Order: sequence, then structure tokens, then C-alpha cells
Amino acid sequence: MGGASATNCYSGGVNRQGETMGPSREERHDSYVAKARAELESLGERGVLMAGNAFSSVLLIKGEPTTEERAGGTPFAGEDGAALRAALQALGYAPEDWSGLAAWDETGASLDAPLLREAICALDPATCVVCDAAAANLVREAFADDLASLESFDEAMLVDGVLAQVACMRMMSLGGFAASLADKHQKQVMWRRLKQLPPLGEPY
Repeated sequence: MGGASATNCYSGGVNRQGETMGPSREERHDSYVAKARAELESLGERGVLMAGNAFSSVLLIKGEPTTEERAGGTPFAGEDGAALRAALQALGYAPEDWSGLAAWDETGASLDAPLLREAICALDPATCVVCDAAAANLVREAFADDLASLESFDEAMLVDGVLAQVACMRMMSLGGFAASLADKHQKQVMWRRLKQLPPLGEPY
């Protein structure tokens, strides 16, 4: 195919005239992926707990672990994670298009705000879903300056169910998603909130 011959022409970063070329799109992509993987490995070495697929458009954050998660279980492996993934698929996201982040570390201690922000920025989601009050409080601290710059008071306070644009991300606090699963009305509230976060591109 034509693409293969073009790749050969510019192999080594030199064109037919012997002029040095900048990095190709593929090289830039590979460099980006390598950098992101190194950042995620560094976060893991510092006790940050993540789940799902790192290069996803949706990031789920929770701060209230289940009994299994407190014992070392993977975040979002339980009923709440299954319900969130089902909701995302119903909205049109691909089944694999999600990542998860715990607001506590492998010792069970809460992450500090700068580390949480670093983890969110490394995962680089388009949409950030904050699942409970503990996570929301930490996210507010981590993005305090960004939130303070918003004109809407409700957005700046990250009020439950209010969609905010924060640091180039869509961000919403759901407010107690896991607890809502035991209450039919609250489940409907959560679904109405999640419906504000359809895929930004073409549905799956």
C-alpha cells in the first residue's frame, strides 16, 4: 500500500533530498504512549490504585471503598462498578472505554490532593465521574483553583448532578452512587445525572 512506501521513504527521519524531518505521527504517538505508561507505572509504585483501561475517555473515581476493596480488591470490581459500566454502555460507550481510580492508596489511606490530581491528569480522560462524597471532597481540593475560576457557583462547588468543565474535562459528582443501588428512586436519580454525559464522539 502507499502508506508502506511512504514510511520507507522517510525512514530515519530523512527525506529524498537528504533533509532531516521531524518525528512522524507514529513516532509522536509512540512517544506519548511511552510517557503515559511511565507516568502510570510511577503512580502505581506510589500506591495509587487504578482499574480498567488507561487510555479511556471516561474516568470513574471513588473514595468510599467496599469491604472487598478495603481488603485489597480491585476498585470497581463489585456491584457499583458493574452498574456504572452497564450505564456507560447504555449511553453508547464501548464496553472497554472506562478507567477507574481509587481516592485511597494501597495502605487504605486517603490520597493527598496533588497525587490525585497527578493521577487524573496522567489518565487524561475527557469525562470524569466522581462517584461519592469522599471522592468529591478530594477532587474539590485537587482542582480548587480550576473550580474557583468557574462563573457558576454550583459548578464551582461541584454540586451533585451539576456538569462542570474543569481543566479541559467534563466533570460531575454523582453523590453516593454505590449507596443508591439499594434504592429504586435514587437509582433513577443517578441515571438522570449520567444521561448528561453521553459520548463526545460517535456512540459505540
